[in-house]
Amino acid sequence: MPEVRSVALAFWLGSGSRDERDGEEGACHFLEHLTFKGTAKMSAADIAQAFDAVGGEANAFSTKEYTCFHARVLGKDLKLALQILAEMIEQPAIRPDELEGERNVILEEIAMHEDTPEDLVHDLFTERLFPDHPLGREVMGTIATVAAMTPESLRQFHTHHYRPDNIVFSAAGDVDHAEVVELLSANASALPDESDSPSRSHPTAKAVKSLHVLTRPTEQVHLVVGGVGFPQGHDRRFAWAALDVLLGGGMSSRLFQEVREKRGLAYSIYSYRNTFSDTGLWAIYAGCVAGNVKEVVKVISGELDDMCSSGVTQEELERAKGNLIGGLVIGLEDPVSRMTRLGRYELGSGEMLNMDENIARIEAVTQDDVAGVARDLLNPEGRVLTLIGPVSVEDFSFWADAG
Repeated sequence: MPEVRSVALAFWLGSGSRDERDGEEGACHFLEHLTFKGTAKMSAADIAQAFDAVGGEANAFSTKEYTCFHARVLGKDLKLALQILAEMIEQPAIRPDELEGERNVILEEIAMHEDTPEDLVHDLFTERLFPDHPLGREVMGTIATVAAMTPESLRQFHTHHYRPDNIVFSAAGDVDHAEVVELLSANASALPDESDSPSRSHPTAKAVKSLHVLTRPTEQVHLVVGGVGFPQGHDRRFAWAALDVLLGGGMSSRLFQEVREKRGLAYSIYSYRNTFSDTGLWAIYAGCVAGNVKEVVKVISGELDDMCSSGVTQEELERAKGNLIGGLVIGLEDPVSRMTRLGRYELGSGEMLNMDENIARIEAVTQDDVAGVARDLLNPEGRVLTLIGPVSVEDFSFWADAG
């Protein structure tokens, strides 16, 4: 990107919480934390000072299917950032004293998450959508599994997952491809090369209509309604994206207008979609006082039913297309967005489309395409409702007949 002077770079590890074996829950997240505690040659302070000295930043995050170690620096500091990130992921020290300190931090993080119902409800929903499958697990793991992890168990996890054939590198901005190849060749020799590649089990493809309530004395009721979606790279993903925009993707969306603007039943309501390598999910979140929650659920159900039966208007579709195209173009003007897009697509073996190809796919979406996706994904028999707050299962007896 010749118009910028910075570079965004990342190492993408193709393992996430769904790749953890029983008893390893939270290992990806724990190891991600420990990489920033230092290597055999560098301490945590050394790493922080190196990035601070060039005005850069480095961080990491864990998801259900991958772990990302990323940085952003000036183009002239690419070599420094790449070398440090490479050493961190290849040779984390995993010192016992630092492990204990970070264990306490993660246990506090889990406790904080449990005390944040507007976040917790999404995890409970996913757990119900994918029961008895690793995709339903919380990325951070559990108190029991995190408490049981040892330096040796984390080193074994590192050896098993941090392999050359399980890592993608991406960069965007003020960067030269040949220089990156040369730097990687010089800095990526310390990883083991196991032939025993981790394998993934596949979740049940279809959700069953269900209701799940966690009763808590909160000020608001937090709820998620959703179901199973399409996997990454699915042919109908563009129509699904348009459907999501119109359902709850902005202030002009049907749910925002009906629930907040017209009825004043909730301050926060939105929809979203997540894709994985072999499945996906769609969801709607709302937070409201207990006295409004039944009506909120009924309005959401009504909008879903209407979308299934009547589809969308041409005016709505054009608005959704404009939203998607505008977001795509604006996002790709940022090096971090471009680097992230490159890494995720390459890691997931998805179809890599350039901007014009993406825009053409969006423009090609028809009303019938969106209506078909709505019928297939929003079907009443596949909806899962999860709530946290001062309510009980008995309050939602109508859910069995809704839709």
